Amino acid sequence: MRISVDRPRCEGLGMCESMAPDHFEVVEDDAGNETVDILVPEPDPADRDLVHAAVQSCPVLALTLTG
Repeated sequence: MRISVDRPRCEGLGMCESMAPDHFEVVEDDAGNETVDILVPEPDPADRDLVHAAVQSCPVLALTLTG
């Protein structure tokens, strides 16, 4: 399983970070915009349900979970 982010779409709202703070972190990019960093791009299978819920919580659909 792999998490990816569509950075142009991401608005840094932090829903994913609030649900799975060990996997996501909202940061400021070079232009001063907030966006998400994926801390664990390939999470442990034991975290699948948590990560899936966090990805699904993105209101702008900027996150994708594959595999």
